[in-house]
Amino acid sequence: ALMLSDRRLEMLLDEAGGDVRKAVNAVELLDQAARPVDGGLRITAADAAQAAQRSAMRYDREGDEHYDLLSALQKSIRGSDPDAAVYYLGRLLEAGDLLSPCRRLLVMAAEDVGLAYPQAMAVTKACVDAARDLPEGRLPLAEAAILLATAPKSNSAYNAINAAMRDIQKGRVGQVPRHLQNVHADSTGSGKAPAYKYPHDYPHHYVAQRYLPEALEDVTYYQYGDNKTEQAARRYWEDIKKS
Repeated sequence: ALMLSDRRLEMLLDEAGGDVRKAVNAVELLDQAARPVDGGLRITAADAAQAAQRSAMRYDREGDEHYDLLSALQKSIRGSDPDAAVYYLGRLLEAGDLLSPCRRLLVMAAEDVGLAYPQAMAVTKACVDAARDLPEGRLPLAEAAILLATAPKSNSAYNAINAAMRDIQKGRVGQVPRHLQNVHADSTGSGKAPAYKYPHDYPHHYVAQRYLPEALEDVTYYQYGDNKTEQAARRYWEDIKKS
């Protein structure tokens, strides 16, 4: 049985600052770390101090601190600060949370790095998968966090899908153009449907034709980011569409 002297109990309560949850966490940590002596578990003052300190790192995963740490992790990576990124990642891992940072790193690969470095998603996914299988899961997660923090940034894909979904939610929709509809649709209705032009049959695998519904006119959702990768794609398609 774990037995605490009044002095050790007082130390835990002082460090917990009146937070019962932190005190309980500290007792659980002490129970795990205590050494068996004479049929009981011996706790030293150093053990009690360390347990109280570690218990402060634990938190309610449904509480504000959990989301504050995840927010700080994402904002640090978005702000290209690898030191802050690994610090907040470490805080989450020390608290015993592996799943939340894994999910958030994948989100950041798409939302904040995006098309500026598309391979970041594949690397991050590999790191997340490795972290779930390895006892040293902190290592691949640290690699992913630092990669994302130091990678070029673009939120162009994030902005594009959000803009498109805002229009859809507002009811700005229209019929799929006949030449894009499923093949069997060409034999239904009155009049002959315009033929779909197969881009691979044309030079550079491109041919101009309408893809958006007529009701949307010439709306633009995607704006090329100001990074090397997206600007190269922009120049490529500008040249193709001029030829």
